[in-house]
Amino acid sequence: MDGIVTGEGVLLDSQAASVASRLLAGLIDVAVLAVVIIVLSLATVGIASNVQSDAAPAIAVILLLVVLMLVLPITVDTLTRGRSLGKAAVGIRVVRDDGGPIVFRQAFVRALTGVVELWLTFGIVATICSMVHPQGKRVGDILAGTYAVRVRGATKARIPVEAPPYLVGWAHQAEVARLPDGLALTVRQFLNRATQLHPTSRVELGGRLTAEVAQYVQPLPPAGTHPEDFLAAVLAERRRREIDVLSRNATRTAKDAQGLHRLPHGVPDPVD
Repeated sequence: MDGIVTGEGVLLDSQAASVASRLLAGLIDVAVLAVVIIVLSLATVGIASNVQSDAAPAIAVILLLVVLMLVLPITVDTLTRGRSLGKAAVGIRVVRDDGGPIVFRQAFVRALTGVVELWLTFGIVATICSMVHPQGKRVGDILAGTYAVRVRGATKARIPVEAPPYLVGWAHQAEVARLPDGLALTVRQFLNRATQLHPTSRVELGGRLTAEVAQYVQPLPPAGTHPEDFLAAVLAERRRREIDVLSRNATRTAKDAQGLHRLPHGVPDPVD
C-alpha cells in the first residue's frame, strides 16, 4: 500500500503519481519552457548586441542557462508549492515526505539536482530512477525528501464534517482553539478516507489521532466516546467557531462601511 507520513507521524493512504503522469507533466512544462526560452533568448540577444564587449555573448548565455535551470524552477516550485503548470494539468503535486508543502530548500535541491538528471542527461536518469523507485522518486526527490502524489478530488466540493448529536453539547463547551492547523487537516483527511482504510488500520490510526488531538482539547469528551465521533465533533466545532468569527467580522465591516458613507453630524442628507 502506498502511503504518506504526515507531519504528525500518521500514515494515510495516498497514491503516488505514476511515471507516465510525471512524464506528461514534464512535457507540458517543457513546452511552456520553450516559449520562455524564445522570449528570453530574444531579449538576451538584444541586450548583448548593445554591449560593447567580447565577453557579452558568453555572459548572456550563462545568465540565460542559470535562469532556465535554477531560478525559474526554484521560483515556480516555491510559489506554487510543488505544482507547476504541467503538474496542475495532469493533477499531481510534489510534497515533502511528511506530507507538507515544499518550501525553498526542497525546491532548490530538486532544481540543483535537475541540472544533471534532467538537463545534462535529457531526463534519462530521472526517468530510470522514477521507474525503479517504489514511490516514483527521481534523484532530486530522494535528496530533497520529496514525493509526487496525485491530487484527488480537487474539483469536488468538500463535505463538512458534522458532530454526532450526543457530542454537540460537550463540543460547545470544549476548548478546541489550540488544535494546530496541520493536525486538523490530517484528521479531516483521515475521516474522509476512513471507509477506504483496512479495518485494522482504521482503528489504529483513529486511536493515534485521538491521542494527538486530546492534547489540545479540554475538557475531554464523556467516557466511552468513539474515537471517530470525538474527532468529528472537534472538527465540526472548530469550523462552527471559525464561521462565527467570519460572520462577526463581515457584520463589523458592513457597519464600518455604512459609517464611512454617512454625512457628518448635523449635516442634512441631500433631498432629491
